Amino acid sequence: MRTLGKWLGRLLGLLIIALGLIAMIAPAEVEKSRNVVKPHDPYPVSDAAAALHADMVIGDWHADPLLWKRDLTRRGNRGHVDIPRLIEGNVAVQVFTAVTKSPAGQNYDQNDSEAMDNITLLAVAQLWPVRAWSSLYERALFQAKKLHDFEAWSNGQLKIIRTAADLEAVLAAKQAGEPIVGGILGIEGAHPLEGDLDKLQGLQDAGYRLIALQHFFDNDLGGSLHGASGQGLTDFGKEVVRAVADRNLILDLAHSSEQVVRDVMDMTDMPLVLSHTGIHSHCMVKRNIHDQLMRDIASTGGVIGIGYWADVTCDDSPTGIAKTIKVAIRVVGEDHVSLGSDFDGSVTTAMDTSELAALTHALLEEGVTEQQIRKVMGENMIRVLRARLK
Repeated sequence: MRTLGKWLGRLLGLLIIALGLIAMIAPAEVEKSRNVVKPHDPYPVSDAAAALHADMVIGDWHADPLLWKRDLTRRGNRGHVDIPRLIEGNVAVQVFTAVTKSPAGQNYDQNDSEAMDNITLLAVAQLWPVRAWSSLYERALFQAKKLHDFEAWSNGQLKIIRTAADLEAVLAAKQAGEPIVGGILGIEGAHPLEGDLDKLQGLQDAGYRLIALQHFFDNDLGGSLHGASGQGLTDFGKEVVRAVADRNLILDLAHSSEQVVRDVMDMTDMPLVLSHTGIHSHCMVKRNIHDQLMRDIASTGGVIGIGYWADVTCDDSPTGIAKTIKVAIRVVGEDHVSLGSDFDGSVTTAMDTSELAALTHALLEEGVTEQQIRKVMGENMIRVLRARLK
């Protein structure tokens, strides 16, 4: 019996070691395959582009690095975004979005809300707190805590923006030449509310300021652009929209069905955001809602965030992104186009955030004016933030 017990003890020890190794190695390998930067030679950046890029306020409405097991205070060798690379790219404001559910077989056409959830597997493999394994709300709180921890570890290089005063402090520090990034917490789909409006206060207390309604599946707020129903807002969805408006939070329509977009515009009077997308007439895919709806969003004083991946631009090179932005300016106007990279969102891109000067160069090469470039790269985003944050 002693021999059997000894062998069982050794077996348990080996199992614990094996699980530890899986937790250490597997998440990094998964991310390497999901957030790829294509190999490339250095992109051209003219002296004029470099000077303009260094002189601009730059902001990005959407990136998902909080999903992954990385210390964002250190320059990483995988993925697209961390604080050092944001500073290298001269980014002043970055929205860090929390992903809490992703259906197996995720696609742009139709997803089942009851499909197996990929984030559960990722949460377990990355050793998230056990409470976050089954609760979408706890997953959102955990990702918010991660950003707060990074802020504490960053030696002042990351400042979480909760208020208008925080925003102005970050912009002033940036203008003074400090190496600093302002981080805004956003939710990719409001399903972490778990059907309970009171949990919106919990998310707000955790620092969340941007609320998207849907992700890749229909939820209890309404239909997804990639769901099965195509429906508009539910009664609960309308409650959430009213609460977001009343609390001076920012409403993001990315991934929402076209009927949800229409329903939101019918009941709100505030600038709306579609954080990461392309332009349908330029890249005719379901992921990009139709141009007229884009113009309707712009008419609220809102903005359209242009993504950096090929599924929405049909060309993910800096030149391809610049061409998409040029079309977006024509479709919705220069005051309503922003950046929405979707970096670290399980997408392949042709650059990471440290290389953003290449986009400025490409925009100049495409004949976009300096004034338009300044608006797209950040001024339009800052205007919306100033309108909503209190």
